[in-house]
Amino acid sequence: MKKAYFPLLLCLILILSACGNKQASESSSGTAAGNAAAEDTKPQTITYQSENGPVEVPANPKRVVVLSSFTGNVLSLGVNLVGVDSWSKTNPNFQDKLKDVQEVSDENLEKIIELNPDLIIGLSNTKNIDKLKQIAPTVTFTYGKVDYLTQHLEIGKLLNKEKRLKPGSIASNNGRKSGEEIKAKIGENATVSVIESFDKQLYVFGDNWARGTEILYQQMKLKMPEKVKASALKEGYYALSPEVLPEFAGDYVIFSKNNDADNSFENTETYKNIPAVKNNHVFVADAKAFYFNDALTLDYQLDFFIKHFLGK
Repeated sequence: MKKAYFPLLLCLILILSACGNKQASESSSGTAAGNAAAEDTKPQTITYQSENGPVEVPANPKRVVVLSSFTGNVLSLGVNLVGVDSWSKTNPNFQDKLKDVQEVSDENLEKIIELNPDLIIGLSNTKNIDKLKQIAPTVTFTYGKVDYLTQHLEIGKLLNKEKRLKPGSIASNNGRKSGEEIKAKIGENATVSVIESFDKQLYVFGDNWARGTEILYQQMKLKMPEKVKASALKEGYYALSPEVLPEFAGDYVIFSKNNDADNSFENTETYKNIPAVKNNHVFVADAKAFYFNDALTLDYQLDFFIKHFLGK
């Protein structure tokens, strides 16, 4: 009796084990299917509220083309670029990061098509916007419409990377702190102006047209010469002739210099007699590295000012 009972018990155990394995397998398959379904429900696109209305863009863009000054914003958020404008491509601060990225323009649509972008970012005055929209979702911004901090936030929203935007990451407490140190060294009432040579023209800048102006005037609270304030503050920049440059030069001058521009004014007596020049208070920067006001460029500009004003 016992001998007959044991084989029956063994068969029953095997049957129950097989059923259990089947249920576990079905449960596992169900879980995998559920996970796959959950993956499928993740948003493939998001709706970005642009200044021109809602635009459906990729939730995780992987092939971005930038036709404007926002390359550094995109790079700082870790998003892959496949094409950028010529100004970005020649920026020495970006060269290593953009070595495999193509230079493109809003007039060479064929090249942009070849890059197969999933998102295009430009300025409101970008050419062929309607045609670009046929290639990929296209979002444009009006330069200077919002301040540089809000602009970076908007790029973060567009790229669905808001979580990577650290509070104060480019508001720069370091800028404000360094500004106090600089004012303590050069004097509370010392003035600073920012000029740039481009082609055959000289420009002076207000407090929101890149070239380090956001850091100098907004973060550091350094003073702007009254002549600059009257001429450049509203529009952001002002074109002037070398003959009147002494009227716009502050106690300190940041010279955003293009080596391929006409810089012959530096050899004139008018320029040499400017107090900032005579006192060695002219700090020369590479214009190609100073053009923008994105997160990466702001860090570079801050380091430049700390080095030249404070010798650190």
